[in-house]
Amino acid sequence: MKMIKSLQFAGKSPEEIIVGKLGKVRGLDGTIKIIPLTDFDGRFDGLKEIFVGGKLMKIFRVSHIGDELFVKFEGVDNRETARTLTNKMLTVPRSQAAPLDDDEFYTFDIIGCEVFDGDKKIGTVTDVLKTGSNDVFRVQGDVEILIPALKSVITKIDIGNKLIVVSEQWSVENVN
Repeated sequence: MKMIKSLQFAGKSPEEIIVGKLGKVRGLDGTIKIIPLTDFDGRFDGLKEIFVGGKLMKIFRVSHIGDELFVKFEGVDNRETARTLTNKMLTVPRSQAAPLDDDEFYTFDIIGCEVFDGDKKIGTVTDVLKTGSNDVFRVQGDVEILIPALKSVITKIDIGNKLIVVSEQWSVENVN
């Protein structure tokens, strides 16, 4: 089971997804560094427009320089104008989210799911921790527990119903 990093826009609409943040200005022509907040390589390639701090802006070009990513917006033609965009979040509509494989889920969809061990509610996912080998769900109930996001532990994820079920072999009683 693989988790995909992406943050949900906490601002105007839950239907907008944060995919990046604007960093420092580069050069004199209004080019700005993109700090990607997504696991999808090439997420910004081919984009024609993106929301910047909630305002839709047209993209003139996206460039890769070394391992860094830069954007030039139409109408942003100097350092001073570009500097006003620094630290603004880059968002796309949920409908433009990158497609996922069957075993992949967006982190923001997992957070808020109720976790069950059979018929017993364990708690609610409050965070997804990245450990390198597999993700771990932080679940808050009567006590906080950490549940590895592995197929051997998680038997069902139903995003539509905000539900996660853990396997009987893993059960919370076996962990304590």
